Amino acid sequence: MRHNVSGRKLNRTTAHRKMLYRNLVTSLIKHERIQTTVPKAKEARSVAEKLITYAKRGDLHARRIAARKITEPAVLAKLFEEIGPRYAERPGGYTRILRMGPRKGDNAEMAILELVDGTARPTVKDSLKRKRARKIMVAEEKAEAKAALIEEAEERAEAAADAEAPEADADAAAEDQDETETDKDDAGA
Repeated sequence: MRHNVSGRKLNRTTAHRKMLYRNLVTSLIKHERIQTTVPKAKEARSVAEKLITYAKRGDLHARRIAARKITEPAVLAKLFEEIGPRYAERPGGYTRILRMGPRKGDNAEMAILELVDGTARPTVKDSLKRKRARKIMVAEEKAEAKAALIEEAEERAEAAADAEAPEADADAAAEDQDETETDKDDAGA
């Protein structure tokens, strides 16, 4: 009987299954978002959650335990330097599974396993979406360039106004001086 036995075998040997989890978790931490089947995602989620909890601890023993599950040193460093501090205040639930529907070839239920509050953006595969995204980016760049030109023009106008202001003051002073001289001439005559 299979009472209270946790975990899925996924039709693999123990060594193959452990390596599968290591690869899935390494990819998840590296890219912060992976696409796999639902059963694999559910199993990888539990391993990933434990590793992030170790990363929150941050001590040497936790790093060595996590190193057993992470296959790349750079990914291990990312786990402890970026992801652990990111979830320092979160008590759990670091990952999310989004179901995508069946895979075309074998009708296997697919899912996206991603880190919650992740900075990873979904990759745009559709050419129309890419074109739209490019148009939006170009429009934003043009708007920024236009705003920069307007700001430059305003600064030039202010500089010109500041430069003209002393000249205008000098002209006004000269006119006042001329008026006082004429007043003196009128008074003297």
